[in-house]
Amino acid sequence: MADWTNRVEGNWNQFSGKVKEQWGKLTDDDLTQINGNRQQLEGRIQELYGTDHDTAKRQVDEWYQNQA
Repeated sequence: MADWTNRVEGNWNQFSGKVKEQWGKLTDDDLTQINGNRQQLEGRIQELYGTDHDTAKRQVDEWYQNQA
């Protein structure tokens, strides 16, 4: 989680476009509100895509690993 905080939260403007490519239902307002917060991103994915917490967490983990 610390790596996420340093890498994603610190560079959210860069990552937000990639996040929106992955989860197209996220709006610009969603991305502004999430502001790099992983828990908020996972929660919003759950809401928009009707997934459970574990699925949203796994999707974010997989996406993050592919950003390296």
